[in-house]
Amino acid sequence: MSFPDGILADHQIEAAIANGMVRSDTPFAPLQVQPASIDLRLGTKAYRLRASFLPNGRTVEECLTDDIVMHTVDLSNGAVLETGCVYLVPLQEYVSLPEGVTATANPKSSTGRIDVFVRLIADGVSRFDGIPEGYDGPLYAEVSPRTYSVLARPGDRLLQMRFRSGEHTPTNSLDFSIHLEPLQDGLIGYRARRHARVLDLSKVGGHRIDDYWEPVFARNGRLILDPDEFYILASKEFVSIPVDRAAEMAPIAPDLGEFRAHYAGFFDPGFGCDGVSGRAVLEVRGRDVPFILEHGQPVGRLVFEPMSALPRAPYGTEGSNYQGQGLKLSKHFA
Repeated sequence: MSFPDGILADHQIEAAIANGMVRSDTPFAPLQVQPASIDLRLGTKAYRLRASFLPNGRTVEECLTDDIVMHTVDLSNGAVLETGCVYLVPLQEYVSLPEGVTATANPKSSTGRIDVFVRLIADGVSRFDGIPEGYDGPLYAEVSPRTYSVLARPGDRLLQMRFRSGEHTPTNSLDFSIHLEPLQDGLIGYRARRHARVLDLSKVGGHRIDDYWEPVFARNGRLILDPDEFYILASKEFVSIPVDRAAEMAPIAPDLGEFRAHYAGFFDPGFGCDGVSGRAVLEVRGRDVPFILEHGQPVGRLVFEPMSALPRAPYGTEGSNYQGQGLKLSKHFA
């Protein structure tokens, strides 16, 4: 298959599925294809690992020896993935990328907002989250819950994948800043509670906010980030992604501060368009030392690149949890 240069749109991804570029042993699910990506689904088992790894020229299966695998978890009827542990989950999807087409993965917005650290691993590939042209094989998710233990089942969608035809050619970038003045009822954000109950990944709107989060209120436009604590905050700027562009929020640049400002990085074409203004919701984790954030301080960078074609259904036209968002937690919370 061949495509014009750029990020593949929904109807191009569907054509790729029909032609075997993306395949699965199980039927694809409704709304699995998004305006500029496809959701990837967990399989039926998870390997509890001693440590993360990269295959570096080997298949992933060759790496799964007794030296690294502690035990295998059956997800068939649901199983808890524990905080602070590292798991490897074979995904239901496989890819066969033609010449000139590469793929990139990122956590879904809902995954990042519950502080589950997820990365893609593929056979022989010596980096996370990237698949080179010509790759033909299985996909795996490394899953590490950071704050909440999660109940996972086959079919849960923690990762999304974009396909790029041609070279990575950004058209422009935009730095954005943090909003630390009252947004909703005096709130500027939420801080994750430690030692909360298990979070069920399949329960949309099925969890009480105050069981998992404590509110963070505005104090003179400042917030001190505690090391290794997790916050949900919002951008000062409203974000709009034209329908002929895709965007990715880059991890925080080292020169902007002692924290990471985002785990889930894809913004689809159509986000914040048609008069529905939306902010970027930021998943912020402090690093080694306490760090003061001030209202309007730069915290991240949005990188735009062209679409290969216009999506048939831009973001928000077929239902979305985050179109027009302000300060918004993940879809799991009522």
